[in-house]
Amino acid sequence: MIHIRKVYKSFGEVNALSEVSLDIQDGELFVLIGPDGAGKTTLFRMLVTLLVPDYGSIEVNGLDVVENFRQLRTKMGYMPGTFSLYPDLTVEENLEFYASIFGTTIRKNYDLIRDIYKHIEPFKKRPAGKLSGGMKQKLALSCALIHRPEVLVLDEPTTGVDAASRKEFWIMLKKIQQEGMTIIASTAYMDEAVRGDRSGFLHQGKLLMADTPGKIREEYPYPMYSCRSENNYALLQAIRAESSTATALLFGKTIHYSPVKEDFPVEELMSGLEATGKYGRITCEKTKPELEDSFSYLSKGIERSETQSGMTE
Repeated sequence: MIHIRKVYKSFGEVNALSEVSLDIQDGELFVLIGPDGAGKTTLFRMLVTLLVPDYGSIEVNGLDVVENFRQLRTKMGYMPGTFSLYPDLTVEENLEFYASIFGTTIRKNYDLIRDIYKHIEPFKKRPAGKLSGGMKQKLALSCALIHRPEVLVLDEPTTGVDAASRKEFWIMLKKIQQEGMTIIASTAYMDEAVRGDRSGFLHQGKLLMADTPGKIREEYPYPMYSCRSENNYALLQAIRAESSTATALLFGKTIHYSPVKEDFPVEELMSGLEATGKYGRITCEKTKPELEDSFSYLSKGIERSETQSGMTE
């Protein structure tokens, strides 16, 4: 369905994307996760033909995003990261306008957007600019779907939306996927990375990994422990200062800690730290890594390699 091959994109001295390659299958729900500035929006804007790659290629159903951009625009639905509908037009007027652009009508494709639009239909005469965040989100999604696209591209669609609306949104996406549509969504929320069939992690313009959430967790190379104390932040700093530590990060009310070696005496280390009296009672038990652990490990690998490269130069 979608083939991205060694794509580069820079803006002046800023390298936004570097040799990104990715295949997305027909009918797949793919979630791209990464922090702000990772390159997610740049990649998506190239995918929907709004930007041109410096190098590399992107094909959607055999159509090149540069050479065949006019054909592709009729086959794709795009929901940008910021609300971009007309605030002075009503909900109904915005939807009618986007339907007319693609030569269709609300009635023709209403079955596709019914479950989404029914939440905002009671407010169809209200200006779009006066809707709540969750309502704006549903309207933008309805407008992106009204021409029944083959591919739906959503750039951080749940940013700034309350937790309940975020959960509801992903349920709606799953229903849309059942229509046979290919969906690509980006997010900065780690808990949303597991919502897709596969997830990809973009960091500093590089795609570090793309696979199912389960396989990404399996690739984590170290043992994982969940630790807790009366002063987690101070304990975190102490653990990170140990030469035997591979990774350590706060994970809710616990610390996810990995020693470099499988047979490292974790109990001995924690007993020694507890004996200092700085952290209160420390508990530590074996656990399984989460996606956040895997992505943290991968991103640190990139940072280490760049530091080493800089030292070599």
